[in-house]
Amino acid sequence: MNAHQSVGIVMIEDDEGHARLIEKNIRRAGILNEIRHFTDGTSALDYIFNDPVGPALSGPALILLDLNLPDMSGTDILTRIKNSDGPVKRTPVVVLTTTDDAREIQRCYDLGANVYITKPVNYESFAQAIRQLGLFLSVIQVPDLDGAN
Repeated sequence: MNAHQSVGIVMIEDDEGHARLIEKNIRRAGILNEIRHFTDGTSALDYIFNDPVGPALSGPALILLDLNLPDMSGTDILTRIKNSDGPVKRTPVVVLTTTDDAREIQRCYDLGANVYITKPVNYESFAQAIRQLGLFLSVIQVPDLDGAN
C-alpha cells in the first residue's frame, strides 16, 4: 500500500439526520473519501472485520462512532476494535455522541478512542464541529495496515 491510499470512513450512526449532517459537513470541508454508513453495530462490525473491502482485509480506515446504537453500545464496538488482533486495533476511532458525561468520556479514552466529540444540540455548532473534524481528517495520518502487528 502506498502512503496515498484513500482512507475509508466508517460511520456508525443510527440517527439518519445526524448521519446526513455529518456527511454533508465532511464533504463541505473538502473530504472526498468514501463514507460507509451503518445504523447498527452488528452490521458495522461485520463490515470492519469480514468484508473484503472492509478495514481488516482491505486497508486503512477511520471510524466515526456514535455511542447510542439500537443493538449494542458504542463502547462495546470500541472494545472489540481496540482489543482485536491484527491491523484493525490501530484504526483511529472518533467518538461522536450526545453524551458529555465525564466518566463516559474517560472510559472511551481508556478503551482506546482517539478523539471524543460531543454532538452539540445546536445545529450550527454541530455543523461547525463536523467541519473541524473534516479539517482534522484532511491531515490525519493513519497506520499502514501492511506494517507489523
